[in-house]
Amino acid sequence: MKTKFQFAAAVSAFFLLHSAFGQGALTPPGAPAATMKSLAQIEPRTPISSAPYFILTPGSYYLTGNLTVSSGGAIAIVTNNVTLDLNGFTISSTASPAGGTAILLTGTGPRMNVSIYNGHISSNVTNTIAGVFGGTGFNDGINYLIATPPYNVRVKDVSVSGVFDDGINLNTGNSTVVQSCTVNVAAYDGIVADSVSDSTALSCGTEGIYAVTVQNCQGQAFSGPLSVGITATTAINCVGYNNSTGTGLASTVATGCTGTSSSGIGLSAFIANVCHGVGSPALSVTHNVNSF
Repeated sequence: MKTKFQFAAAVSAFFLLHSAFGQGALTPPGAPAATMKSLAQIEPRTPISSAPYFILTPGSYYLTGNLTVSSGGAIAIVTNNVTLDLNGFTISSTASPAGGTAILLTGTGPRMNVSIYNGHISSNVTNTIAGVFGGTGFNDGINYLIATPPYNVRVKDVSVSGVFDDGINLNTGNSTVVQSCTVNVAAYDGIVADSVSDSTALSCGTEGIYAVTVQNCQGQAFSGPLSVGITATTAINCVGYNNSTGTGLASTVATGCTGTSSSGIGLSAFIANVCHGVGSPALSVTHNVNSF
């Protein structure tokens, strides 16, 4: 049986043996390192804080605040593979007379693989009398100035108001898409693209909406017998208005649509399925299926 002296000696020997091994530094080497990636690491983006601004290299860009110009355009996209986030801000113009384009696709060759979304374009052109436009600001909201029209371009969640020419013009036949956009007052065309959905273009001169496929949209035109509220190859659940002698809605195939004209054709189609027209005549349809 161990004595108290023997037990104390054993404990002392244990601690002497344990202290012989290195314990490491007690002072931390530095502040804890970040364990999450920054936004710049996840999606490197370039801020735009002033205008005019030229996008010359592919990548992702975003507005940091509202932009205003007193003449000319605001943003020119001169390269491909670009995403432009308006970040909820507004691009506006006070140009007098109206001129320039808020966002212009330009440069050598067609612009392709471009996305523009989430913001507003504002200027001060008004429809002073039915079909007579005047005022200050931008000539166009989103448009292109290149020999070959752009392709693989998408515009989403953008509003355009008060322009002296086109609201959003991406041309047709080249995989261009407009989704969930609004145009209010465009002296020429409101929206032009291959596919337009869930959008509205009101108080436009020549065409409210002009597209291959239009779905869940409203379009309104004012300027004479050649103006059309909505023109499409296929129109689904759309409403077209004409406040002049033109056509409310014109489509090769129209389904669930309504066309109204003050003194022209309400709805014109080759095939109209469950459609309604108001005008003189109300309907001009080759194959009428449950339409009135």
